[in-house]
Amino acid sequence: MDGRRRNPYELTDETPVYVISVAAQLSGLHPQTLRQYDRLGLVSPDRTAGRGRRYSARDIELLRQVQQLSQDEGINLAGIKRIIELENQVAALQQRVAELSTAVEGAAAAMRQREAQVHASYRRDLVPYQDVQQASALVVWRPAPKRGER
Repeated sequence: MDGRRRNPYELTDETPVYVISVAAQLSGLHPQTLRQYDRLGLVSPDRTAGRGRRYSARDIELLRQVQQLSQDEGINLAGIKRIIELENQVAALQQRVAELSTAVEGAAAAMRQREAQVHASYRRDLVPYQDVQQASALVVWRPAPKRGER
């Protein structure tokens, strides 16, 4: 969630609203196929208190994807299940990367702010030290003449 309160009556792609007959019609599959996919763990809809299946719009899209992979690509159901698991894992990892990127950006901003505070606290009466490179010049030292000598 993004921190805002959601309207409890707002429908999203995740809202389970379709009974199995409607989900079958929308996906172009037989209701028995949907039950089999549920048993295999390919598409697991939410359940009502009476154990009836309720499909969301996301579930319908996933059913269409399973059908397409099975019919058009010739992938068996075990392969499709693995593909779905890997896609879910990738999505979770992308979400985690986004969270970590946000955290890193926040830490970098805090570091820049702290660095600015440190620089602002420097004493301005000090002169920065600069390392002087040794030259190959010859310096002749002659002591100052003592008083009275010359």
